[in-house]
Amino acid sequence: MLLLGLTGSIATGKSTVSQILQAPPYNLPIVDADKISRQVVEPGTQGYKKIVETFGPSTPDLLLEPTVENGGERGHNGKGRPLNRPALGRRVFGEGRDEDRKALNKIVHPEVRKEMYRQMLFAYLRGSWAVVLDVPLLFESGWEPLCGTILVVAVHDPKVQMQRLMARDSFLTEEDAKNRVAAQWDVRDKAERCLRRGDKAGVVVWNDGDKGDLKRQIDQVMTKVKAGSPQWWAWLLLLCPPLAAMSGGWSYVRSWWIKRQWEQEKQREKAKL
Repeated sequence: MLLLGLTGSIATGKSTVSQILQAPPYNLPIVDADKISRQVVEPGTQGYKKIVETFGPSTPDLLLEPTVENGGERGHNGKGRPLNRPALGRRVFGEGRDEDRKALNKIVHPEVRKEMYRQMLFAYLRGSWAVVLDVPLLFESGWEPLCGTILVVAVHDPKVQMQRLMARDSFLTEEDAKNRVAAQWDVRDKAERCLRRGDKAGVVVWNDGDKGDLKRQIDQVMTKVKAGSPQWWAWLLLLCPPLAAMSGGWSYVRSWWIKRQWEQEKQREKAKL
C-alpha cells in the first residue's frame, strides 16, 4: 500500500486536493492530521486536559464562553467547555511564541500519531492501493521518510496565499495571517525539497489558478503515481506481510537518505553565509 503524503502550507489549497482524492474516481481513504488534531483535544480527552493545565492560567479566554449550545459552565456531559481556537492560535502563533508552540505540539502530536497509525493500519487491512496522509507539517514533524510519494500543493505568489487565508478565516487580522504563514516553512522550499525525491516519489501541483486547473493537474499526477503502485501490488502486499515489510523498509531508508542529504546541503549553504 502506498503512503501518499499530502502537504503544503496554510491556504495553498491542500484541503481542496484532499477532497478531490477522496471523491470518485480515486476514492482514497484520507488520514487527516488536522481533523484528528481537533478530535484529540475535544473536552474530556487527555490532550484537552493538558492544554487547559498548560495554557489556562495565562490565557483567560482559552475556553469558549458558556452557552446553552456548549453545555454551560461545565460543558457537555460535564467534560468542560470547548477550546477557543482563535485565542489559542493567537497565543502560540504570535511573534516570540516558539516555546508556546513547542509546548502545544508536545501535547498534541503524540496523540495524533497514535490515531494516524490506527487509521493507516485499517486502510492496509482493507486492501487499499494507497492511503493519503494529509499532514500540513509533514516535513517539519518527521513523516517524510514514511511516505512512498509526497504531493506538495504550492503557490508561486505569497500574496495569493495571504489573500486566500484572510478570505477563509475572516476573524484574522493581517498581522495574525502573517504570523501564521511565517510559522510554517515557505511552501516554495517544500516544493523544492519534494522534487528532490525524484520522479513519482515527489510531485508538486501549483495552485495559482482556479479549481478546474487544479483538478487537471491532480488527474495528471495521479495517473503517473498509480502506474507505479497498481491495485494488484496492494493486494500482494496484503497477502504477503514479509514482502510488505521489505517494501516499506526500502522506501523508508531511501526517503531517509534523501532527507539527510537535503539537510546536510542546507547546513553547508548556511555555513557559507
